[in-house]
Amino acid sequence: MNKTYQQFESTIDEITKISDTEYTLLLEPIQEGKWSIREIIGHLYYWDKYNVEVMVPKMQENANLPPFPDHDEHNAEGIAKLEGKSLETIIDLFIKTRKRLIDSILEVKPETRFTIGKGKRQFSGESFIKIFLKHDQHHLKQIHNKLA
Repeated sequence: MNKTYQQFESTIDEITKISDTEYTLLLEPIQEGKWSIREIIGHLYYWDKYNVEVMVPKMQENANLPPFPDHDEHNAEGIAKLEGKSLETIIDLFIKTRKRLIDSILEVKPETRFTIGKGKRQFSGESFIKIFLKHDQHHLKQIHNKLA
């Protein structure tokens, strides 16, 4: 597995470490008007779920994948669907889904190129994952700042 996929997988370790944190801290917003760490983990899970179910199965040579859903709507839907689920359940869902996403995208041939929505940029499985690796890093920085 190359460096990009290893980094993407390493988010699992970061999230696993968080589970040892004082529970109430994980339920507090990271800043006023922002999500809690619990909600951020759910948010990461919900994007992984979307990618493994919708995007990766369509990653064929010269395919045009659907555009990403409206981010605000997708994020709100993801948070709503996790209402009432325990932090442990959300972490478990995140870990299982992240592993499924990595396993499935590794099955896409490295030379396969596709576009997304109306974009003209050609993606590979790896360049697609880089988008979400940056997304992970953004949210992990928020989490680390809250727990510092």
